[in-house]
Amino acid sequence: MSSAETITVPHLGTSTIGYRFGGPYDASLPTVVMVNSFTTSVDLYRPQFADEALAATVNLLALEPYGHGRTRATYEQFTYWDSAVADLQVLDALGIREAFVLGTSQGGWVAARMAMLAPGTVTGIIPLGTSMDSESQRSRDLGCWDGIDFCTPAIDTLAESVGEDWVIPPELVDAVLAEGFGDDVPPEERSFWHAAYQENYTGDAGRARLRTSTVNLRDRDGLHARLDGVRCPVLWMHGTADPVYSVANAEDEITRFVNSEHAELRVVEGGRHFLSASHPGEVNAATVEFVNRWT
Repeated sequence: MSSAETITVPHLGTSTIGYRFGGPYDASLPTVVMVNSFTTSVDLYRPQFADEALAATVNLLALEPYGHGRTRATYEQFTYWDSAVADLQVLDALGIREAFVLGTSQGGWVAARMAMLAPGTVTGIIPLGTSMDSESQRSRDLGCWDGIDFCTPAIDTLAESVGEDWVIPPELVDAVLAEGFGDDVPPEERSFWHAAYQENYTGDAGRARLRTSTVNLRDRDGLHARLDGVRCPVLWMHGTADPVYSVANAEDEITRFVNSEHAELRVVEGGRHFLSASHPGEVNAATVEFVNRWT
């Protein structure tokens, strides 16, 4: 059921990266790369692909990080820096010289990493419902979740090898959906993601990818001391109903982009953690505005 294709890049001993274009590539239009949230896939951006105004303004290109969707690597270990490097290599392979990068949750810190690594390539970033910190006491003091408490039981549960008939437990899927969409996930959306997760995370290889992705979320490095390396414009959008990372945290961290050409926080009333899915109208309209301003 996955809508992703794959493209080969040299990173991590050669990798295949899951990707999806919104339509035929048009070199006359700017490109928006979209990086999905924890354990989801390019299908998180179905509302963006379906938006005619957005599709008429930009090339939409969704890329799946390591551990997600159809992305695979020769090496078993990976970090968010690896996903940032691989995504830049995808752009090079596709002949796309410049792009904006939109990222939901973990996609936001991949976007920031891409901007630091390739300031000549990344034209602007649009982080959604994210944090630039590690899972620190500072972030919890500002009202963010306890990511260590959320991730550690799953990391422990996924530590042992399993048979090829293994599929991701439904309670793990529901835990992610609750954080991303809230408790009132529409039945058709819940069914869609249960099927998608069961396709993406099967057998021992699926278990290992899921575990490493969860380790990365829990144990990632914070970016505060590196944010002065982001020079492009930043539009950070954050929902007031985000239970994972708080508006207060976003208000503090947007001020840390001290060398950005322009850094703005836009708060979305009622917005959930997976803001691109919960409030696509606001996100899509703001993306068009941002791209038109900075192209």
